[in-house]
Amino acid sequence: MTDAPFPTVRLTPKAEARAIRHGFPWVYANELVTDRRTRKLEPGSLALLEDSNRVAMGIVAVNPNSKIICRMLDRDPEAVIDQAWFEAVLSRALKHRARLYDAPFYRLVHAEADGLPGVVIDRFGDLAVVQPNAAWADKLISPLVAALAKVTGVTCVVMNGTGRARSLEGLEEATTVLLGDAPTAALPVPMNGATYMADVMGGQKTGLFYDQRPNHAFAAMLCKDARVLDVFSHVGGFGLAALAHGAQSVLAVDGSAPALALAEEGASAMGVNARFDTRKGDAFDVLTKLAEEGATFDVVICDPPAFAPSRQALDAGLRAYERVARLAAALVAEGGYLGVCSCSHAADLTKFRNASARGIGRAGRRGQIIYSGQAGPDHPLLPHLAESGYLKAVFFRL
Repeated sequence: MTDAPFPTVRLTPKAEARAIRHGFPWVYANELVTDRRTRKLEPGSLALLEDSNRVAMGIVAVNPNSKIICRMLDRDPEAVIDQAWFEAVLSRALKHRARLYDAPFYRLVHAEADGLPGVVIDRFGDLAVVQPNAAWADKLISPLVAALAKVTGVTCVVMNGTGRARSLEGLEEATTVLLGDAPTAALPVPMNGATYMADVMGGQKTGLFYDQRPNHAFAAMLCKDARVLDVFSHVGGFGLAALAHGAQSVLAVDGSAPALALAEEGASAMGVNARFDTRKGDAFDVLTKLAEEGATFDVVICDPPAFAPSRQALDAGLRAYERVARLAAALVAEGGYLGVCSCSHAADLTKFRNASARGIGRAGRRGQIIYSGQAGPDHPLLPHLAESGYLKAVFFRL
């Protein structure tokens, strides 16, 4: 196709074209013919992908500096990737969220699963936070933001360009306001009857983790009149939901003083700060210290960071999850509940569940699994991409 508006890149004869045709969204560097012309393409360039027989497969974003050298954008070889294209993709994503939630607080775009590879967009009312974690999204951020404002009506867009994914793409880190004025304070976010405070300019990721919404809701069911320990609490995720549903008391543990301050701000906004306490420190150290103090809780929930962010870190990560479960189980009152979570896509549900069960056993406890959860429906899974189903939550009754 010499008259194509895009350069052409081609799969090697050994590449599995069938996987791409059936929905797999990536081409790895060893699957593409990387001649001198391809290597000269700027990171984020758009190209027409062909199979080894020169049959067009769709429009892809190319980054010669990444192991994921191509990301599929549109399977129509004639597609035009412009503001109108972004508007169509965002409208489809918005229609789904509007059916799910009665207030505009949710993940609007979950990367590949919503048709925008490497792009995350979280919405906080009239403000949206965009994470362009792929080079192509960095290059096309202007039409993306224009489409976002037109489709959703948001008046402020923040770009959060931080994190491991951007470094893997060879992108610089930066957080900046692309539309409107930067917020001067944390934003209140209603969820599961609680109020969370999101720091969209300086907090972790986009400022709040929407993915745990259904698991917060389940945990809250267990917490009426309960003494609750929320470990790796961040801005009060499980703890504030528990208080909204009648918990007797909540102790939130986190290593970040700013995160705990936001949790306290949320508790104050809810009028429950008298039942809310915090302890700053390394979670493993605090769990050990609480056991030495003889503390027990009716519900203990641990939501740690990704201990196994890659396959290479899997074994060490599983040992860390086992240790968390062992230390936490010792603090659960007889007949109480332990919830453990993992956001490591390298540790699948079975491996994570087994590591947690080993930890419970090493603490001299026995447990029955009463709930297994994943991210909410505003974090859809692409069936062909295991990485999109990263979150696991398992609750035990001990």
